[in-house]
Order: sequence, then structure tokens, then C-alpha cells
Amino acid sequence: MNDCLIIGGGVIGLSLAYELARGGQSVTVIDRGPPAREASWAGAGILPPANASAAQNGYEQLAALSCEMHPRWAADLREATGIDNGYRCCGGIYLARSRAEADVLAQQAAAWRKRKIACEQLDAASLARYEPALRTAESADAAPILAAYRLGDEAQLRNPRHLHALLAACQRFGVDVRAGVECTALETRGDRVTGKVTGVITNVGTLSAETYCVASGAWTGGLLRPFGIRVAVKPIRGQIVLFRTPAPILRHVVNDGLRYLVPRDDGRLLAGSTEEDVGFDPRNTAAGVQGLIELATSLAPSLANATVERTWAGLRPATSDGLPLIGRMPGVTNAFCAAGHFRSGLQLSPATAVVLARLIRGEDPQIDLAQMRLDRPTHADGEPIDG
Repeated sequence: MNDCLIIGGGVIGLSLAYELARGGQSVTVIDRGPPAREASWAGAGILPPANASAAQNGYEQLAALSCEMHPRWAADLREATGIDNGYRCCGGIYLARSRAEADVLAQQAAAWRKRKIACEQLDAASLARYEPALRTAESADAAPILAAYRLGDEAQLRNPRHLHALLAACQRFGVDVRAGVECTALETRGDRVTGKVTGVITNVGTLSAETYCVASGAWTGGLLRPFGIRVAVKPIRGQIVLFRTPAPILRHVVNDGLRYLVPRDDGRLLAGSTEEDVGFDPRNTAAGVQGLIELATSLAPSLANATVERTWAGLRPATSDGLPLIGRMPGVTNAFCAAGHFRSGLQLSPATAVVLARLIRGEDPQIDLAQMRLDRPTHADGEPIDG
């Protein structure tokens, strides 16, 4: 019997398996489809900066720990597997193209500074120096850029490479990764105080371990429902367009509200992302792709001549109150959950893995998980209740 069975082979599940296995535990990961796919693979790999010294709650502590860990994990994974996950500190530029957006961005800049995140306000000349390919003047088909800020410590990595490296590292450390194994329910015994999970029911039979962790992304909700968890998890589709140019036209991640352009060193550039509440529908749509192409060309006109190399979509797991579910499952002593990270799964994956590994080993998580616990109280509208 393995020490831990992890349900879900995305970035959260593989990160936890990697952390546990290199600490000497025996781990099995099961996934309903191919591991290292779904939302984890489909994202853009943006890593916003964070500062541990100014973190005011558990979520900010988690973000700050991940920010510290990403460069270390990138180096460790490269040493273990030979795979470069594309981590680099490229900086990020945040734009506003209306007066209302400029007011919101100014408030965000004040919040960054309060959290001790280096933030530089850019005028038109400095923005043009940093990113000459951006359209800074008003034109007939695009609003002008009215405000811009630069976060020099924003980073990125390449999701497929990172997932490939995690999968290879897990296999090197002896993790048993099984594709095409779908969990439909968790078996339990005992009462609501001392109960235990005794196995997971799958399409290949019942599998058992000493401990269990549900990390199945947008598919987590059905497994949690029997445990009385009130925070719902549902899929939100995000579409992405991949451009290819002969050479990079941008250096920074460019953020326009919730949408972005992410340049890669080889001339590829991601434009994303939509947010669509359409259930478990992973299709690209003409409207979604067209909107992203219009976003990209309105910001960087030269992309009108770029090759559209590929489009795809991912189903990101969103919770009803906007915070992930991280911690022990209520009513059982040997099962845990890490899900509902929405747009921040890859960003928060290293710290989530470390915190969960500590909990599974019976150690102090060293981060306050009260905001993210599975049995947290919520208002009717889904917002968490303070305290």
C-alpha cells in the first residue's frame, strides 16, 4: 500500500507527488485522461510577484512562498530531468485604456506598493522605450493607452515544459502515474470525527493508500459533495491564441485587465484569455478566438501579420468564493484536498505542494489555511465569512 494516492495529474497533483516522493514517500497519481494536461497545460504561465514580508493573510503567504520557490524548482527540475521549463523574470506591464480602468489600475498600484512589490509608473515615452511595439497613440480601431505600470519582478514559465519536467521528475523519484483511471467516489468508514477514507472507486477497481489527496481541478466538486462541503467548484473555460513571429516583438508580459500577451523567447506569443461559464465544454469558438486576435492586434499592430499557429482552451477550476480549497477534508483523518485555484494554479502550485505535504506528514503547514479550509463558512452569495 502506497503512502499517498493523489487523484488528479495536473500541476497541483504532480507538484504534490514530486514534493512527497523526493521526501521519500511512495506515491500513486491517477488521472481520468492523460496526466499533465487540462487547465495546467493550457495556461500562459504568468507568475506575478509577491513579498512575504508584507503578506497579510494565508493566501498572500501562499503566493509569496510560491514566488520564492519557482526559480528554485526550475533549477531543481532542470537538474533532475534536463528539461528547461522556461522560467525567466521578464517583468510585467499593466495597461489601462479607459478612465475607469485607469482609476482601478491606480488603486491596484497603491495595493502593490503597500505589499512592498516594486511598481514603476510609466509615461508614454518610458512605455515606448520598454515596449516599442505597443500602440501608444489613439487610432481609428483602438483606444489609446491612458495609464501603464511596470512590475519588474513579474516572471513567466512555459506550462507544457513545466508539466513535462514535473512528470519526468515524478517518474524518476518512483511515482506511479496512471492515465485513464477515473475516480467516481471515495469509500469511507467510521463516524464524522474519526472517519477514514479506505479507498477510491475507479473504473479499474478500488485503489487504496494510507492517505489521499483530491486534486482533480474542475472535476473536484462531485468527489467533495458527499463530505458536505459548501464551497462549489465549477469549470470556467479560458481560450488562448498562439501567434508566431520571426523574432520576439515584446519583452514583458503585457496585462490589459484580465487579458494578456505573453511573449516567448522563440518568437511565439500567447494572447489570452476568455472567462466563460459554459460547463465542461473545452472547445474554441470563433467569437472567443476573434476577440483575442483583436486584443492582440489592438495592442501590438505588427501581430496582424503574424502567423496564428494554434488555438486551444482549458477548463479552469473556480470556487464560488474565489479562494482555493486547501487542507484536510472534513469528517475524515487521512484525506486532503487541493483544488479550485482558478487562474492561479500554476502560480501557486509549488507552495500548495509544500503545504499539503507538511499536512500529510502531520507537520505544521507554516501557513494560515483558515481562508482556504474546506469547511469554511460562506454567505449565500458565496463570499467567505471573516473569522
